[in-house]
Amino acid sequence: MRPFAGTLSLTEAQAIIDLAIVPIDRTERVRVQDANGRVLARDVAAHADVPPFSRAAMDGYAVRAADTAGASRQSPVRLRCIEQTFTGQVSFRSVGPGQCIEVATGAPLPPGADAVVIVEDTQSTDGDGVEMFASVQPTQNIGRQGADIQKGQTVLRAGSFLNPSRAGALSALGLTHIEVYAKPRVAILSTGDEIVEPGSPLGPGQIYDINRVTLSSVVADHGGIPVPHRTAIDRIEELAISVDNCLAEDLLVFSGGSSVGRRDLIIDVLQSKGEVLFHGIAVKPGKPTAFGRIGDKLVFGMPGYPTSCLSNAYILLAPALRRIARLPLQAVRSVRLPLGARITSVPDRHQFYSVRVADGQAMPAFKASGDITSMSEADGYIEVPIGVGSVEAGETVDVKLF
Repeated sequence: MRPFAGTLSLTEAQAIIDLAIVPIDRTERVRVQDANGRVLARDVAAHADVPPFSRAAMDGYAVRAADTAGASRQSPVRLRCIEQTFTGQVSFRSVGPGQCIEVATGAPLPPGADAVVIVEDTQSTDGDGVEMFASVQPTQNIGRQGADIQKGQTVLRAGSFLNPSRAGALSALGLTHIEVYAKPRVAILSTGDEIVEPGSPLGPGQIYDINRVTLSSVVADHGGIPVPHRTAIDRIEELAISVDNCLAEDLLVFSGGSSVGRRDLIIDVLQSKGEVLFHGIAVKPGKPTAFGRIGDKLVFGMPGYPTSCLSNAYILLAPALRRIARLPLQAVRSVRLPLGARITSVPDRHQFYSVRVADGQAMPAFKASGDITSMSEADGYIEVPIGVGSVEAGETVDVKLF
C-alpha cells in the first residue's frame, strides 16, 4: 500500500484544473440545421437586409396614410381596391390617390403605399369599394426592409453558443453551413482485472463495467465525443500501451487504478509519461482522484467505485470539458427542502451526499461509493462542507438537481 502523501481541498483541485485548461482551437463546418448546441468559430455578417423588402405586418389594405386622415366608424373614408397581393407575390400596380391594395401578412408592400389599415378596421362595400374606419400614420403596420438585420451587420460573434434562435438567425441569412469549434474527443479507459464488458459472462470476482457508460454519458452531455477504449488489465506494460493509444484524442479519462493499492498503477504510468498535478482530494465520495498531463493532453484519473467516479465526473470533469469545448457554464438547478433524515459526514472531507426528492423533502439516497444506485435512485445532491459532522432531520438544505 502507498498512502496518499496528502489531499487537496476541492477548491485547490478546481483551481489547478482551471489553470491547465486550454480551449479547443480545432474547427469544422456543420449544417445550420445541426448547429444547435455548438459554438460559433467565426463572426457572421449579413450579406443582405432581413427582411429583404418592406412588407405588410398585418392582414388588411395597403394605403397612402394621408388618404385615411380623419377616418372613423362614424365617418369612414371610402377607397377603391385595385388589386390583391399575397405572400410570395409582388404587386403589379402602384397605389395612387384614393386607392388601396388588399395585402396578406408578410406580402411585399405595394409601390405608392406607406401604411396598412388592418382588416378589422375596414369593410368591403359594393364593387371594389372599401370603407376605412381608422386613420393610420406612415409606416404603421409595416415591417420595413432591414428592420431585423441590416446588410453588413455582424449578426453573431465568434464564441457565441448556438441555441435555436441563433440558428434561426443564421437561416434568415440564407446560410446552409457554418464554422464551429469541434467537439473535444475524450478517450475513456476502464482499468482493472475484475472489469468485464457487459454482455460477457462473469468469472469469479468479476463485475460489469459501469464507469465506461456513465463517463461516456457525462462527456456526451457536456460537449464532448466519448471514445471508449478496451479495458486495460492491472499490469504496468498493458496500462502504458493503453494510455499511449488514448493519447490520439484531446483528453483522457480513466477509471480505476488511481487509489493507493499495490495494483493501483495508473499513477505510475502518468508519472513516467508526464506529470501528476494532484492525486487525492478531500471529498467524499471520490478521494482517490488524480489529474495531470502527458504532453499537451490532460488526464483525469477517476476512482473505480461507480458512485465516486460519477460524482467527480459531475463536479470536476463536466465543468472542465465545457471550458475545453468553449461551452457556457452549466446552469445549476437547485431547490431548498427540509432534510428527511439525519445524515453524518466525515468532518475532514467535503461530502457530496446524494438525495431523492419525495413528499417535499430531501431523502438521503447515498449507500456506498461502490453502489451505483446511490446515484440512479437520486434526484440530486447536497453538499456538506469540511468541519460539519452531521446535518439534522428537518434542517433546510440546498438540493442541486442532476
